[in-house]
Formats: sequence, C-alpha cells, structure tokens
Amino acid sequence: MPTGRQMEKVILKVYLHPKSSKNEIIGPYRDGIKVKVTAPPVKGKANEALIRFLAKELEISPSQIEILTGHHSREKTLRISNSNALTLKGKTISLENGSG
Repeated sequence: MPTGRQMEKVILKVYLHPKSSKNEIIGPYRDGIKVKVTAPPVKGKANEALIRFLAKELEISPSQIEILTGHHSREKTLRISNSNALTLKGKTISLENGSG
C-alpha cells in the first residue's frame, strides 16, 4: 500500500438544472445529486457554472473537478480529485447504494 498523502478521486453523478433562479444543491437525486445553476445551457456555460459552484462548495480548485460524461446532457458524471468526502453545506452525501 502506498504511504503518505494520497490523492483521492470520487466519481459523482449530477443531475443539472440550468437557468435556475439561483445556484444551489438540491440534494440526493436518483443515484447522485441534483444541482441548480443560473447559467443557461449554451456553449458550455452551465457546465462551467456547475464546476465553479461545486468547487466553491467543496472548497477545492475548479481544476480538481472534471466532467467525464454528459457534456451536452443534464445527466453528468464528474470526477472530483483530492476530496476526502463530499461535504456539502454541512451534509455528507452518501454515494453508496444509489442514494436519492
């Protein structure tokens, strides 16, 4: 087993609701979480808003969040690097057994 500090990676499914009145995490939804962003789904603006918003909420750099699938869909799969736990607004979202 490697020793020292390891970079953890978390795979997270996100259901994105663009053109919302505010940026917010709704909570568990299906097998991931539902997130609303104010940006429209035009030219990647909603994806960019999602990454910036989640980075701010997780207190990590936006470069540590990558969209793996769903660039042109509301259903996205993200890879979050260097994250020990997904703690959002004081709540830990369980990714086990398809919460939501």
